[in-house]
Amino acid sequence: MKGVIIMKQEMLINVSQPEESRIAIVEDGTLEELYIEHTGADNYVGNIYKGVVVNLEPSIQAAFIDFGVGRNGFLHISDLEPSYFKQGSTPYEEERPGRHQRPGARPRVKPPIQDVLHRGDEILVQVIKEGLGSKGPTLSTYISIPGRYLVLMPAMERVGVSRKIEDEEVRRKLRDVMLELNPPKGLGFIVRTAGADRMKKELARDMTYLMRLWKNIAKRVKRIPGPVAIYEESDMIIRTIRDIFSTEFDTVLIDDPAAFERARDFVQQVMPKCADRIQLYEGKEPIFHKFNLDKEIEKIQKRIVPLPQGGSIVIDQAEALVAIDVNSGNFRADDNAEETAYRMNLQAAKEIARQLRLRDLGGVIVNDFIDMRKDKHRRDVERALRDAVKRDRAKTKILRTSPFGLIEMTRQRIRPSVGRSTFQECPYCHGTGSVKSVDNMALDVLRTLILASEADAIRSVEVEVETAVADCLNNKMRDKIIELEKTGDIQVQIRSRFGVSPEYADIRYFNDAGQEVFIKNN
Repeated sequence: MKGVIIMKQEMLINVSQPEESRIAIVEDGTLEELYIEHTGADNYVGNIYKGVVVNLEPSIQAAFIDFGVGRNGFLHISDLEPSYFKQGSTPYEEERPGRHQRPGARPRVKPPIQDVLHRGDEILVQVIKEGLGSKGPTLSTYISIPGRYLVLMPAMERVGVSRKIEDEEVRRKLRDVMLELNPPKGLGFIVRTAGADRMKKELARDMTYLMRLWKNIAKRVKRIPGPVAIYEESDMIIRTIRDIFSTEFDTVLIDDPAAFERARDFVQQVMPKCADRIQLYEGKEPIFHKFNLDKEIEKIQKRIVPLPQGGSIVIDQAEALVAIDVNSGNFRADDNAEETAYRMNLQAAKEIARQLRLRDLGGVIVNDFIDMRKDKHRRDVERALRDAVKRDRAKTKILRTSPFGLIEMTRQRIRPSVGRSTFQECPYCHGTGSVKSVDNMALDVLRTLILASEADAIRSVEVEVETAVADCLNNKMRDKIIELEKTGDIQVQIRSRFGVSPEYADIRYFNDAGQEVFIKNN
């Protein structure tokens, strides 16, 4: 069709190293999405468990659930579906509709969690978010099991259509088809975006598969006591092909024969006409290096991301907040400050959305765009950012530009970001990015020696510090240490240690008999 730009889409799967699986979505040579999973890492999202309530926290209306992985999960009252509420309990009203509530349904307030659950209760839960730091995984009793075209949601008890399918006529037809399939009572289904152009028999086949799977899950729940795993999600290759692969992809290249056979068999079952697009990569050069992706992946870990025409964005990640700053750099548009800011912000909006996907950043995100005076330009940048995040599978919400020129947004966090999963905290700076200077560290040691010289029981001090700090003490501050030895009647020995943190200091105190003495603040 004239005017339509057809982009070449490829999915590249690198699993030649068994310790790590990497999947890249490439459009016309540009890396658009990246998924990384480590074999030894705990990947629980999507898994279903029969758990046991081990603790209740009424103050935050949450329960902690032992679901059999050695780490308790967190279940909030908002993620407890109504079938768990006590029969005959007091009717409840709610101030606002819950996120799992039917549109137009009467608002309800859920009873206190301590009236619903008790220690020792068994409960069916699904992991919806990986643990982060000291926080355990987040759980929900609203179970959802994805198929190729449908999602089974037992607690929903109705049929629905993905919000990403915006055409009302298509939505109406899909609902009609689903009602014709007559899903069993007590089970709900949502049509995924991949099912928008599918025939009735394809949707029926997917529904039959999901119903059979749920029947097996229900049998295991009744038969096996908790805590125990009931259902585990597919591996990353099958999961990604199931959720992302479509007729728009030209090829799926896989560099491992076993993974290739597994992926081809899966596609042969769900999309037989596209099975020939699954291909085995047999080149000697590593697949990601062949497509220039290794260098691109290195870039997404860097704090500063250059933009095509000279500007850049700077990304800083905190525990629960991501701050993104847009800089114009040497980019100028006709010596017009407003036009420069406008055009640079439009570029930045697209790159910000791409970086959020690649780095898998979640939580609260604050975007500090270059200040613009015209309200139309502000609205255009907001629109550009909203359009750019439409392809993101994670849920996002974007607010309007604040009086300070900031655009605040949230992005669903399911797993730790790529940076947190591939990098560890620096053992020297402990994640702060800075350590004490050599002079400051030497001064800290000197102050400790002054304190030791005032203790009557101490006659000698042994100091072991990093090499540069030792050089500073033995040379630049030697006169002060000699004076301290005379006035305090102590002996000080400075030794250096190579390969330790600049803030490392091991100071030991001894009395006249050579016995070690311990003092406060040591």
